[in-house]
Amino acid sequence: MNDIPTSILFGILIALLGFSAFFSGSETALMTLNRYRLQHLVKQGHRSAKKAQRLLKRPDRLLGLILLGNNFVNILASSLATILGMRLMGDEGIAIAAGALTLVVLIFSEVAPKTLAALKPEVLAFPAAWIYSPLLKIFYPIVWFVNLIANGLLRIFGVKANEHNTATLNKDELKSIVAETDSIMPEKYKNILLGIIDLESATVEDIMTPRNEITGIDIESSLEDIIQQLKSSQHTRIPVYKVSIDRVIGFLHLRTILIQLFDNDNFSKQDITDNLIPPFFIPETTPLHKQIQNFKFDQARIGLVVDEYGDVQGLVSMDDLLQGIVGEITTEEADVKKYEDGSYIVDGSVTVRELNRITHWNLPTKGPKTINGLIIEFMETIPQPNTSLILHGHPLEIISSDKRAITRIKFLPPKAEK
Repeated sequence: MNDIPTSILFGILIALLGFSAFFSGSETALMTLNRYRLQHLVKQGHRSAKKAQRLLKRPDRLLGLILLGNNFVNILASSLATILGMRLMGDEGIAIAAGALTLVVLIFSEVAPKTLAALKPEVLAFPAAWIYSPLLKIFYPIVWFVNLIANGLLRIFGVKANEHNTATLNKDELKSIVAETDSIMPEKYKNILLGIIDLESATVEDIMTPRNEITGIDIESSLEDIIQQLKSSQHTRIPVYKVSIDRVIGFLHLRTILIQLFDNDNFSKQDITDNLIPPFFIPETTPLHKQIQNFKFDQARIGLVVDEYGDVQGLVSMDDLLQGIVGEITTEEADVKKYEDGSYIVDGSVTVRELNRITHWNLPTKGPKTINGLIIEFMETIPQPNTSLILHGHPLEIISSDKRAITRIKFLPPKAEK
């Protein structure tokens, strides 16, 4: 070693620092590769992606190879730095060389390459995969021996390194990914995907028209009132009942009955009952995806939601189910309005699930289904207008309410919370 010129030793030291940077950067790059993008590239036949995926199937072996090489070049670089320090400055140069090498390795062989790898993992990972694949075969005996000891230590803690750790996403993680796709996906498509992801956990109770908002025909009313109601109805299918919606006798298709109404001078209640479609009842806990199948199987498009006692709680149509997935179908003003300062004006009848979808919040959906119900449950009373509170981390102000419900709420922007 004493016969080697100092300039050559400097050249070797620089080369070793370059190798150290390669090992450090490629380690970070391979470990931070997006597994789902990697899988997509593999399906497209990307050769470098295939090699990287093959290496990542056994991360213990890959890490063993990388750390074997990285530690070797770092230790060798430390030895060369010590020799160079002694040649240039004597015994005092040992400490100076150690300090200088530590700083150089930290900046040029660790922080810089790892930062680059974290920001652009594919730039380093794919070329490195071509290098590590043959190196792993060459140094496999050494890597195997190192892994044997390391994996033995891990087994003491109940970790088995030879098990394939396939990354999976749960529903909440997938929703978070979709919610953060603002730059690559329009808002309306993002909301549709969120609705589909939420489909299994949502029930008809979450999207039904509540009992007090059901528009139906009481067959016991006068014929004149019924005819007037038929002419002014905005719904295609209308429930027909006797006195109470709990005594429903069927559904009436508006288009069919209007034809008879205008063509028949002797139109009577009997014409209505003769054209009734048998009522379709839906348990309130039926999942949305299951109800879509039920409507298709029974060739129905509308049904009444009942509780465990058989009492009618609401009404659900196929349009409601589709709206529960894709959001508002009509072009009318939504019941949730966002303002430039980040605040929201929300109608009290808006469902918690719909508000979560629009705002990307995480208000609880297990209890009350509407914002009105959630606030009342939280306060255990119907608050007066101008009442302020923090609901599950979100500051809000009651704009208007009556004796029975909260009708308008203003959710304040995050900065308003002190």
